[in-house]
Amino acid sequence: MNPETYTARRAALRAAVPEGAILLLGQQETPRNYLANPYPFRQDSHFLYFVGADLPDLAVLLLPHGEEVLFGPPQTPDDLVWHGPHPLLGDRAAAAGISLHAPVDTLGARIADLTAAGVRLHYLPPYRADRTLRLAELLGQRPVAVGEGVSGELVRAVVRQRSIKSDAEVAQIEDALAVSHEMYLAAYPLVRPGRRESEVAGAMQGVALAHDRAQSFLPIVSVRGEVLHNNSYDNVMREGDLLLVDSGTEGPLCYASDITRTLPVSGRFDPVQREIYQAVLDAQLAAIAAARPGVTNRELHIIAARQMTRGLRAMGLMKGDEEEAVSVGAHALFYVHGLGHMLGLDVHDMEDLGDAVGYPEGEKRSDQFGMAFLRLARPLEPGFVITVEPGLYFIPALMERWEAEGKHVDFIDYARARQLVGFGGVRIEDDILITAEGSRVLGEPIPKTVQEVEAALGG
Repeated sequence: MNPETYTARRAALRAAVPEGAILLLGQQETPRNYLANPYPFRQDSHFLYFVGADLPDLAVLLLPHGEEVLFGPPQTPDDLVWHGPHPLLGDRAAAAGISLHAPVDTLGARIADLTAAGVRLHYLPPYRADRTLRLAELLGQRPVAVGEGVSGELVRAVVRQRSIKSDAEVAQIEDALAVSHEMYLAAYPLVRPGRRESEVAGAMQGVALAHDRAQSFLPIVSVRGEVLHNNSYDNVMREGDLLLVDSGTEGPLCYASDITRTLPVSGRFDPVQREIYQAVLDAQLAAIAAARPGVTNRELHIIAARQMTRGLRAMGLMKGDEEEAVSVGAHALFYVHGLGHMLGLDVHDMEDLGDAVGYPEGEKRSDQFGMAFLRLARPLEPGFVITVEPGLYFIPALMERWEAEGKHVDFIDYARARQLVGFGGVRIEDDILITAEGSRVLGEPIPKTVQEVEAALGG
């Protein structure tokens, strides 16, 4: 992105929030176990979007009369010793289209002057403890008071602006997806009985590292696909297992990819695996086909739920009227999460801002199990990039609890469901762009039909 891009983004934000001053706060380094051994630095995504500078301890003030100031640490002689020559603070400001810069230790005094003059300071909600403490220090307040001063006006303006992806942003996501494509092709030859999950995870992350890319989240590579956030890689793959792989990487400017595939360790799906896999794939394809401007993501979620319920009925796992079963949430025994989420600079884009991202103002999430986990329900618009990731899971503890409670017995055959304890789970995920005409699946296709997966595995 060039300086003009960042200047235009901040101008649009300023136009949406015309009164007061706006504080955009960057990240600080976080030590793993002592100060000189930090975790890999990742800049705050809002700061990346509006400023682009990827360095710790930065902040920007957008002042009421149009001035913009980048605050950051001054360079010391020791910086050259340990880090070599690198851009100065003024260079960072120029690259972002900002004309003024100042030492970061003057930021608190500048904010105090604004407060004394009665200027309102707009800032976004902090999502890390160190950000809360930093804001409390800058504002001269107790940490517990920081949340009360969050600007809802700024939150809504940022959500509106960042939700619509430019062509350049889509290109960055597709760049990340090109690396994801290589990662999955590297994984397929290692999906064999007797190999370890860690071998697959290592090979995929090795591809990303070879491209100098970070992971967009901690990958899931597991034969325990019913454990939705299983980040352990210590299992040995065995004949008859399904390996669920959910991973993503970041593009050069930190835009994310997010792809899931479910693979038969034996090289071929057995009959039950094939039926369940096809039910999930049919649901994903139906949701993608229906995705277009004006349709809500809640509607897509329900389309997917009905399609999978149809498949579960054909297998004898569910019964009764599929539309009624979905309306009361009976399907959520097997489909426990929402259809997908926004994708961009965050793999769950802007979710640090809460439901302002996924729900229209004034609309609350459902409290129905399953539907309550729908992260994105709002009407789709051209320029949205979203994930579409239906799944079916056989979670023993959940099945036992629902059966003991006699829950949805008119729609669920628990005796048949018990036979699939140990099956695991199936999820299939792609990233799509909402266009004026409908939608487009982003990135080079990664094998996902039954025939394509089996051929890629050599089955």
